[in-house]
Amino acid sequence: MLSLGAHVDQTDPIAEAQARGATLSQFFLGDPQGWKGPKVAYEGGAQALREAATAAGVDLYVHAPYVLNVATVNNRIRIPSRKLLQQTVTVAGEIGAKGVIVHGGHVGAGDDAEKGFDNWRKAVDGIDLTVPLLIENTAGGANAMARHLDRIAMLWEAISTASGFENVGFCLDTCHAHAGGEELVGLVERVKAITGRIDLVHCNDSRDAFDSGADRHANLGQGQADPEGLFEVVRVAGAPVCLETPGGAEVHSLELDLLRQKLGE
Repeated sequence: MLSLGAHVDQTDPIAEAQARGATLSQFFLGDPQGWKGPKVAYEGGAQALREAATAAGVDLYVHAPYVLNVATVNNRIRIPSRKLLQQTVTVAGEIGAKGVIVHGGHVGAGDDAEKGFDNWRKAVDGIDLTVPLLIENTAGGANAMARHLDRIAMLWEAISTASGFENVGFCLDTCHAHAGGEELVGLVERVKAITGRIDLVHCNDSRDAFDSGADRHANLGQGQADPEGLFEVVRVAGAPVCLETPGGAEVHSLELDLLRQKLGE
């Protein structure tokens, strides 16, 4: 059976998973829009959370702050981004997380995309990946590193020469793919042809239209993403699934039940 869960508050991700009947919790280690270093809010700290998760059979995933952008040519953003990403990975390792999810980032509209890809190579080469780093596709940005599949292919080619490449995986977000202009039907095969792997699926509907570039999640069946393609991604990817949809435990429990039905579990 695949591990299923949701993005939750980090104070007690074990209780959050149990409230949803889930076996997976994803969370931030602080302010997703801030530059402060990661902190473990769980009572007892990192070791207590690691032991509690193991005892409860809950897989932990950490989402890196949204402000990170290791691709940018702006030193005042790129250098702090690398530092905070390393800190996040280190703490994620201390709690026994299965991976750290980070957005692909972007370069400026007038910048050379190749510099962004090479900055990613340097970042992977320089970070001590004590847990897998899962690069997530993004919904918008004209000069994004991971919105369209052709860019993801160039990103993967660039980082493939980095020393830590074996510890880099891929997180496929269905809302981001739809809003980013990628058809969901057949998407898993097209992604795996590039990356060779999908380590986590963010299963989200999209409030906005195809190729809108808008990162606005909706509850399953209540958005504009192709439902056939959305559930196909979940079935075919064969990877753990995390909801990032609106609502709390009650709403997520219903959505997880729907996913189980679609998976035939």
